[in-house]
Amino acid sequence: MRFGVQVEPQFGFPYERILEIASEAVENGLPSVWFSDHFMLNREAGDRILLDPWLVMAALSRDTEDVRLGGLVFCNSYRMPTLHAKMGATLDVLSNGRLEFGIGAGWKEIEYRAYGYEFPPAPTRIAQLSEALQIIRCAWTEERFSFHGNYYHVEEHISYPKPVQRPHPTIWVGTMTAGPKMVDVAAHYGDGINVAWRFRPEECKRIFDELDDRAEKYGRKRGAIKRSVGLWTHVFASEAEYQRGLESEAARRGISVEQLRERVSTALWGTVDQVADRLREYEELNVEYAILMFPHGEELDQMRLLRENVV
Repeated sequence: MRFGVQVEPQFGFPYERILEIASEAVENGLPSVWFSDHFMLNREAGDRILLDPWLVMAALSRDTEDVRLGGLVFCNSYRMPTLHAKMGATLDVLSNGRLEFGIGAGWKEIEYRAYGYEFPPAPTRIAQLSEALQIIRCAWTEERFSFHGNYYHVEEHISYPKPVQRPHPTIWVGTMTAGPKMVDVAAHYGDGINVAWRFRPEECKRIFDELDDRAEKYGRKRGAIKRSVGLWTHVFASEAEYQRGLESEAARRGISVEQLRERVSTALWGTVDQVADRLREYEELNVEYAILMFPHGEELDQMRLLRENVV
């Protein structure tokens, strides 16, 4: 199992901080950095630095040599699939084959509205994603192709250069719900699935079993689709520190410690031993990537603690 660091540009990261996190990630055994794709955090965050993830990754592709660069996840609605394919191929070339291409159906209505995008119902967004994945794969592998779907139409499409990775970068289908329709999209059109921020190992097992069942229906082998999980992560050096951390966070949220314990039961919160044990459970499910989102502002300390005591 490999490890990665999730960066949420919407929380507010100047580029210098992102570059520092990316450099430290490699040094600390977490050799991939993943970015969400958002335009705004909320209506009150008007002064928050929010850099575009694609442009940040382009800069990192030149300012780093080893770190892999991923989307967790790019929003299909925000760019035409042919543009997503062109941007992905370009970044893979600029980074010499370091792109991990994660994409999802989109969900954050507030920014759709604020930036002038239509916000269709979830079944429509998922159907659009299904068509987009077919187009992106063709753009990366075919010399020329046409596509006529319900939502997208492409005539005699040509796109060069192709990605460095062969046959193309891994296409991760990202979902925060893991509903049947999204699992089906991953089984049919994805190279991998990412389930993020709310899934215990036993829940992941159910999802991965369903993924394999659906993959077989499309003529794909069980286990052929890669697996990754996104995990809210807070590592504590000792049980005493963990208890103090729970008490402080519960007070900040205005809830009881027991309520907080229940909320973080789906996250990677705990002592170094608890975190290691939980990661082993995901490893036993053949999870290829554990992508960790640390508390904002504590990324460097958390990565070092993880390296020294867990990784």
